[in-house]
Parts: sequence; C-alpha cells; structure tokens
Amino acid sequence: MIGRLNHVAIAVQDLAAATAVYEKTLGAEVTKPIPEPDHGVTVVFINLPNTKIELLEPLGEGSPIAKFLEKNPSGGIHHVCYEVDDIIAARDQLLKEGARVLGDGEPKIGAHGKPVLFLHPKDFLGTLTELEQA
Repeated sequence: MIGRLNHVAIAVQDLAAATAVYEKTLGAEVTKPIPEPDHGVTVVFINLPNTKIELLEPLGEGSPIAKFLEKNPSGGIHHVCYEVDDIIAARDQLLKEGARVLGDGEPKIGAHGKPVLFLHPKDFLGTLTELEQA
C-alpha cells in the first residue's frame, strides 16, 4: 500500500533559525516558507536526494503544532509522510483494518498541492503518519 517516504516533519519554534541550521550549517537546499492556514502551519522543505525534511512552525495559537511544541519545547519529529497511489483506496483499506483516520476522514490538500490524510499515532507505533497521494 505505502510507497516511498515523502518526508519527515520536524516541529520548530523558530522557522528562520531552523532553516539556517539546514541551509548554512548543513548546506542544504531549502524552499521559501509556505503558509498553510488550513493546517495551521508555515512550512519549508529541505530537499534531499532521496526524500525531504519538512520544518513546521505554528501559524496562530490554535495550531496543532503549537500544542505539540507546548509538550516538546525543543521541537522534534512530528510525523512521517508516505506516498500512496490512491489515497481513497488506502483510506478505505486502513479503515477496514481498524486504523483511525484523523479529522473527518476526507483528504485535505497539503503543502505539495496533493490530497493528504493523517492516521492516529496510537495505531502506528506512536508515530503520527501522513499519507499523500502520489
């Protein structure tokens, strides 16, 4: 069902400072910040040869990332994202297997302009999992 690893997302308090670590210290290629109000975050992507790292900064106090950072003030890995060929078929199969899809169960458009879903971390070894239409 799952395809390649699309990205690993890291929640950060200060997007500019975190971007500088990757860009200046590690010499990585980093995108410009992308506000994603539907998801309550501003993101940048670090492009790697085989995947991406997504840095997430809260966009407003109601952001789920703000809540994550309250519990983890230093930041940290927030979720992993895998590609799937057919997000609706993947969702339906996961529901049949007893997995919980967060939200209303309908895909939303993510930062790459493609449909995404999030799966409950308690069903996936304590890891929030995102699926993105390939």
